[in-house]
Amino acid sequence: MEKGRLEAFTDGVMAVALTIMVLELKPPHVAEWSALLALWPVALSYILSFVYIGLYWNNHHHFFLLTEHINGRVMWANLHWLFWVTLVPFTTAWMSENFFASVPVALYGFNLLMTGMAFLLMQREIVKLNGRDSVLSQAVGADLKGKASLALYLAALAVVYWAPWLSCALYAAVAAIWFIPDRRIESRVHS
Repeated sequence: MEKGRLEAFTDGVMAVALTIMVLELKPPHVAEWSALLALWPVALSYILSFVYIGLYWNNHHHFFLLTEHINGRVMWANLHWLFWVTLVPFTTAWMSENFFASVPVALYGFNLLMTGMAFLLMQREIVKLNGRDSVLSQAVGADLKGKASLALYLAALAVVYWAPWLSCALYAAVAAIWFIPDRRIESRVHS
C-alpha cells in the first residue's frame, strides 16, 4: 500500500483540528487590555494544545519518512490515533472555559494519555510490518522518550484532583521533551 494517501489524510485532519481550536478563540467585545488579559486561560490552553498538535504532526511526518510499507492495520492504528487528536479541541476548550478545574484538566490529561498510547500503538504496528531491522525500528529503539511521556501523563492524572496546576505543568513538561525533533529519527532522515 502507498503511504501518501494516509499522510495527506492525516495532514488534513490535523489542519482541521487546529482550525477548530482557533475558532474557540473569541475576541473580547470591549476594546481594553483588561478584557484581553481576562482570556488568559483560553490563550494558555490554546498555546499548549497547538504545540501538542504541532509536535504530533512533526513527529508523524518524520516517522513516515522512514516508513517503507503500510497495511490495513497501520491505517486503522493511524485512524485510532487521529480519533484522540480530534478530541484535543474539545478537551482544550472545556479546560480553558473552566479555568483549569480538576475534572476538565483530568479529561484533557486522559486525552493526551490516549493520544500518546495510540501513537505508540501505531508506531509498534509500523515497526512490526517494516521489520526489526528496518531503519525506523533502529531509530525508535526502546523508545524511552515515548514511555517516559506516558509515565508523566499518569503522574499528572494521579495528582490532578489535588493539584490541577501541577498536572498542567507535567503536560507542558511532556511537550518540552518532544519540542526538539526526535534526534533518533532526525539523524536517519538526513543521512
